[in-house]
Amino acid sequence: MTKLSININKFATLRNSRGGNNPNVLKAALDAERFGADGVTVHPRPDERHIRYSDVREIKAAITTEFNIEGNPREQKFVDLVLEVRPEQVTLVPDALGQITSDHGWDTLKHRDYLVEIIGVFKNAGIRTSIFVDPVIEMIRGAAETGTDRVELYTEGYAKHFYDNKEQAVLHYVNAAKEANHLKLGINAGHDLDLQNLKYFAAHVPGLLEVSIGHALVCDAIYLGYENAIQMYKRQLR
Repeated sequence: MTKLSININKFATLRNSRGGNNPNVLKAALDAERFGADGVTVHPRPDERHIRYSDVREIKAAITTEFNIEGNPREQKFVDLVLEVRPEQVTLVPDALGQITSDHGWDTLKHRDYLVEIIGVFKNAGIRTSIFVDPVIEMIRGAAETGTDRVELYTEGYAKHFYDNKEQAVLHYVNAAKEANHLKLGINAGHDLDLQNLKYFAAHVPGLLEVSIGHALVCDAIYLGYENAIQMYKRQLR
């Protein structure tokens, strides 16, 4: 079954908006684990506007489930944190400074040499690597040449067009996944996946190992409860 990793950034956003420690981000990570999530994801940014670097250290020391840290490796502070904490997986995202949320994947052809170098740094430390990519065959082939273990398919395009034509919306992802499988790359996915579109995506994308979901799940948790929301998302992946 495809694994569900919970991105807990939004808990930190809410905490930071008021000061103090409510909601408790560490507890959100531990509860995700307790409620059945297969992993916890965080995406620290240089301004620490949501997840703080201290949060990352506390979470890694406390959880037993898989830990995934996302971020831009061009920020040396991020690289140093990952090498210090040593999560099970690091996901490399080409964010611009101050960007609200991730909105594109790597150009794996243009940045091939850089990716080979930085992926080698993390793999030499025993950390599984994944790189954020658009569902484009050329980008998948380029990713295979970087030495990465996995790719994370950027799924905003799928979510945006799901209600217009779900068969057409998923087609690029199916083809990208087939190419990744052929090249022996593991496949993750994330961005705007939710209770409405997740089941169809997981059922049609071959070899999907993991999805990382944060914003939609936390929004659903407000109405449904955190534990119930996690279990409902898990059921979409069965």
